[in-house]
Amino acid sequence: MLSDLFNILDIDKNGELSRSELHESARRLEWHWKEAPILAVLDLFAVLKPISRDNFIIYMSQIIEDPHGPFGKVLLNSPHFLPADSSRRTVVLKQKTADVHNRLKANDKTYSDIVSLLKEIADPDIAKRHQDFLENLNAEELKIPTDKAAVLIIDPQRSFTKGTWMKSIGSKAELEVKPIQLAFERCARFLNENYGFIETMFTRCPFPSESYDWDDAFTGIIDPQQLYFVKPGNSVLFPNTNGFREWVENFINEGKKILVIGGCTLNSCVRVSSIETQKKFQARQLQIVVDLSLCGARISSFMPSSLYGDMSAVESAVREMIDAGVQVAQCVLWI
Repeated sequence: MLSDLFNILDIDKNGELSRSELHESARRLEWHWKEAPILAVLDLFAVLKPISRDNFIIYMSQIIEDPHGPFGKVLLNSPHFLPADSSRRTVVLKQKTADVHNRLKANDKTYSDIVSLLKEIADPDIAKRHQDFLENLNAEELKIPTDKAAVLIIDPQRSFTKGTWMKSIGSKAELEVKPIQLAFERCARFLNENYGFIETMFTRCPFPSESYDWDDAFTGIIDPQQLYFVKPGNSVLFPNTNGFREWVENFINEGKKILVIGGCTLNSCVRVSSIETQKKFQARQLQIVVDLSLCGARISSFMPSSLYGDMSAVESAVREMIDAGVQVAQCVLWI
């Protein structure tokens, strides 16, 4: 049965399953939410090289037999757990030269662009309130040395701007996701200058194939063999076999004590992941920093709500992160 499934997925019949074949087959077979976790795991396994028939059968058998399915022990076969000399936990950092710091440009704006967007799409009062909130937080620009920190960008996927997640919002979806698009554009700008010089990793949520890939803003920027952490929920710490803990331990052992987080969405995955990671690695003296300039949330999350004591979901999330010991900055300046 598993061999027959492999034959269906292996479009070119060469005995190996590449990422492109996997996604094309998923579209042809109309894989959707039910199959999305399997798609995510197999995609990760195929990042460095195609999956052989024998390995495919081993992986699928482990998924079937494990009560945790694709989020269980099968993930221990991912490239994150390959020997150090054969794994690419990130794209190899480039050799620093005298002009590197000239290339690591700071963000040229802090919160002005999101305030302008809120003024244009939502309401001038909402924009003014958000600006006042950030100013009152005194969350200044934060200078961080490139060799003392790592970066995690959470879920920079097209699902949030063009795919299934966006479409689930409703009739105003395209307007709702404008702040997320803006955040992805800023993440792409950051990567365009710093990728390969700063330790950087990513997470991905299991989405159907047409929504799973990186957002269009990252076209030509993220290395095709870039690893990532499978993250089916709000926390990057789940599942505990996704390789995130090991990655953090590795860069801490290398002398990095700061993890800068950006991505989407600020009031859910960024909030939960930053708080739980701060707590998890407190004994290792790791400091989590959330760079607000690299984070996005839907428009309605910037509006006051009785659910948060008349604060917005974004305001509530920022306060919760600060209370948990997470450092929140308007933007990070890399030095």
